Amino acid sequence: MGKQHLLYEVRDQIATITLNRPEAKNALSIEMREQLDAALSETRDRAGDDVRALIITGAGGAFCAGGDVKGMNNSQQAGGVEANASRSRMRGSHSTIYNLFHIELPVITMVDGAAAGAGANIALAGDFVLATPRAFFMQAFARIGLVPDWSGFYILPRLVGQMRAKELVFSGRRVYAEEAKEIGMIYDVVSQDNAMEEARAFASRFTHASTTAIGVAKNVLNQSYNQDHRTLLEMEAAGQSICRDTEFHKEAVRRFAEKETPLYNWEAFK
Repeated sequence: MGKQHLLYEVRDQIATITLNRPEAKNALSIEMREQLDAALSETRDRAGDDVRALIITGAGGAFCAGGDVKGMNNSQQAGGVEANASRSRMRGSHSTIYNLFHIELPVITMVDGAAAGAGANIALAGDFVLATPRAFFMQAFARIGLVPDWSGFYILPRLVGQMRAKELVFSGRRVYAEEAKEIGMIYDVVSQDNAMEEARAFASRFTHASTTAIGVAKNVLNQSYNQDHRTLLEMEAAGQSICRDTEFHKEAVRRFAEKETPLYNWEAFK
């Protein structure tokens, strides 16, 4: 069996996916995408049972350098990739990023070093993006005459606004962690030396929450920019009906009435 381009573990109700091609700054390969698909599928199947949060990170001081440009060059030297084959390959990546963006669990992406091209958009697909001071995000596509992929057109303007997204896409420049936080691209900057410990501590807060409520809320929020007010009210009503029927809700209400310690209290973990 060849080298694993991705590592997967579940510990203390937190799943961790580690992109694992450090010699190539974790550039995407076909094997990595296939293994990412499998890891997301397993995580989705285990959600609410023994998995309540997901962390995605990269090995060896980089998150993901994006597409394998050396591989692109080798392919061109060999005659290139036929257009329909290229389109089919891109459609495979569409299903991967869609499943990542919409998985009904809190997703924390822990970025150290480069998150470039497709790698930047994988990072930004997280619900909470954490970054070390040396981390940078780059829509590098313009540098090689391409346009954003892996949902960059969808995710980036929703985070930073249309005008800023155009500037970042047209320039292909680096955005380091502090600036990324200032413009709303990421959630927070964490320490260089304890990055994964901080990411796990953050993810562990959600192990006390209702996976059903978090999942339903995420589902609706992810669609909120695309729906009218009436539709969102109907989605709200349907989601509330689902959550009211859970054992978590019933126990939480009982504890509130009896003035007992709540099941989930975000502030208690700060």
